[in-house]
Amino acid sequence: MSVFTKVSPDQARAWLKNYVLGELLELKGISDGIENTNYFLTTAHGRYVLTLFERLSEQDLPFFVGLMAHLANHGVPCPRPVADLNDRMVGHLNGKPAVIVSRLPGAPVSNPAPAHCAQVGEVLADLHLSGRTYAQAMPNPRGTEWREDTAPRVRHHLTLQRAALLDEEMRFQSRHAFADLPQSVVHADLFRDNVLFDGDTLGGVIDFYFACNDFQLYDVAIAVNDWCISSDGELEQARSLALLAAYHARRPLSAAEHEAWPAMLRRAALRFWLSRLYDLHFPRPGELTHAKDPEHFARILLSRVKHHDRLREFWP
Repeated sequence: MSVFTKVSPDQARAWLKNYVLGELLELKGISDGIENTNYFLTTAHGRYVLTLFERLSEQDLPFFVGLMAHLANHGVPCPRPVADLNDRMVGHLNGKPAVIVSRLPGAPVSNPAPAHCAQVGEVLADLHLSGRTYAQAMPNPRGTEWREDTAPRVRHHLTLQRAALLDEEMRFQSRHAFADLPQSVVHADLFRDNVLFDGDTLGGVIDFYFACNDFQLYDVAIAVNDWCISSDGELEQARSLALLAAYHARRPLSAAEHEAWPAMLRRAALRFWLSRLYDLHFPRPGELTHAKDPEHFARILLSRVKHHDRLREFWP
């Protein structure tokens, strides 16, 4: 979503000859995010998003591109990949794998109301239900092995207090396997900036490049930890219950998921604290890049630890 690899209008025009999208009208870099290079691409035929992949291997891309096509075919509002003249959805531009997808209507909502959160819960459930029939699989690249590798690499950059928090949470998570919880393809990054609203109506879900196979409850926890919090990271009851109730109405949550809920909220917070610490202390050069504040998720994790026994009250 940042610009790591520069693409000029002339380079884009030459590349677009492989497609039937018409003349290039505008090419604009997208500065948000930290993983891929993204441009808004406007042609005579419509509005699209051009993505150049900076980290993902070309072998993994068919999973993500195929998933978007699969979900779009099931009615989930998400980008639809565009094939070139050779019927390929993944090409190469400036030495990087690249795709073009449809651009969805709307913009992110920075201060969501319960009604916004309810729509997020519903679309997340629909994504999980549709994803159960997706034939390809992808282990979570930010799972247990990644946590165990990343934690010691960032630990020496922390204060003694934060290092103690990290050590204790790593021990806590090592005791929770969640083996009996339902799994499917999950989005794994359903933050406010990855959902577009056209007015008060959800226009679509974007940025599927952390999608993987994992616990559906983990995906719900990631969403709640961003959509349903106050400025200090505390869970806000009305928004939390709106999201969870709407999700539950489409994909009923189980008693085992209720029991696992506090630990899963903590796992979701730990994942993004670690990734933000890594991106801050081991940055890559990029023309428009910026690192997000790790302390935001340290505060969220602290809150989830402090209120662990009360978190099951935030449940439909």
